[in-house]
Amino acid sequence: MLLRQLLLGIAYLLDELLWLYSIVLLVAIVASWLNADPRNPLVTFLRAVTDPVLYRVRRMMPFVVMGGFDLSPIVVFIAIKLIQIVVVGSLVDLAARIH
Repeated sequence: MLLRQLLLGIAYLLDELLWLYSIVLLVAIVASWLNADPRNPLVTFLRAVTDPVLYRVRRMMPFVVMGGFDLSPIVVFIAIKLIQIVVVGSLVDLAARIH
């Protein structure tokens, strides 16, 4: 029973963290479109949180930057959704099987 609750807690926490990161990434994208002041503390925070992930995607998949369009956020959104489906879903299924 305790293991089941622990697995569900981990699954829901991971799901919420991934959702929160998606929101942060979306705000960072909008801020980049608006040419926000890079010295703004919010912009600095958004870049510090999102740039390392986006940099890794761009480095592993150089084709995501095409003709001046950076598609790496789309790749990250897809990866987040896959993690939510596969990992979080598997944790919830595993917790449901524990009696």
